[in-house]
Amino acid sequence: MAICALGYLGIGSDKLDDWASFASHILGMQKVDRAGHSLSFRMDDREQRLHISGEKGDTLAFIGWEVESVDDLTFFAAKLDAAGYQVNLGTQELADRRFVDALIWFFDPMGNRVELVFKPAITSDPFIPGRPIDGFNTGPLGMGHAVLHVENIEVMLPFYRDLLGFNVSDYGLSPYGMYFFHVNGRHHSFAMIGSGQVGFHHFMVEYQNLDDVGQGYDLAQLREDSIAYTLGRHTNDYMTSYYGYSPSGFFVESGWGGRVIDTSTWKPHETTVGPSFWGHERLYLPEDGGRKRLRDMRLQAAAEGLRAPPIIDCPWLYNKLTSQR
Repeated sequence: MAICALGYLGIGSDKLDDWASFASHILGMQKVDRAGHSLSFRMDDREQRLHISGEKGDTLAFIGWEVESVDDLTFFAAKLDAAGYQVNLGTQELADRRFVDALIWFFDPMGNRVELVFKPAITSDPFIPGRPIDGFNTGPLGMGHAVLHVENIEVMLPFYRDLLGFNVSDYGLSPYGMYFFHVNGRHHSFAMIGSGQVGFHHFMVEYQNLDDVGQGYDLAQLREDSIAYTLGRHTNDYMTSYYGYSPSGFFVESGWGGRVIDTSTWKPHETTVGPSFWGHERLYLPEDGGRKRLRDMRLQAAAEGLRAPPIIDCPWLYNKLTSQR
């Protein structure tokens, strides 16, 4: 009985033209033309990965998590009900709109709508990206990851860890609580930042080619005030990425080279070295509002020689070497 992947995200926003441009031309998703005042985007062979509702608000509308078996829906519904959470069975009309066979939905302790879904629809139509990219790293690893602001991490932690069965990958306690969770081999598919706020911090999409990140970075910089974090590399999942502002104000991380872990042997642990080996300058923060502290942590990591393990099986290097034999 397990949640196995981040399936899709829903955003409540009426900035449809802005989202169409951002998701297609910056991220490289495929816009799907459907009737109604909303938008949908593909990233792979799934019918839908990102949905923009067309409603005012500019906020996270729902997070869809895939389960392994239809029986998992009954299992989690009973578990949540016993813990005092109201669980709703998705109608066939809702299942059709989400392109899944069945689902249940409920709210977490901070009011975020969570949907557990079984058997997302697969399409035979080829994925046609909004700009030239090699594709996204999805499949069994899911859409990417999603990160929430939380007011009280001590309330949210047992909900996701104990009730929903998310596995802690690592956590940091300073300058505030941060917890990262895995549900498959992706280092984290979900995270919480104990910022004292409520809402969406960011979602991440991972590309199959580093150049697709860099070219998106170039395109994003052509838009005024569009970069929130500069290009950098994270210490926990080894992701090389940058963060841009979405049309709804929260961040979207575009990354490559994320860590895949062995879930059977992984042990959760505390991290103290800061979030990045290099880069990821927080352009949105004032100098005395945490920006300098995070920069100092990166410089300290560099002074101590901290870095990610070398990429031994680099595909382009391997192909080059074998072609010379």
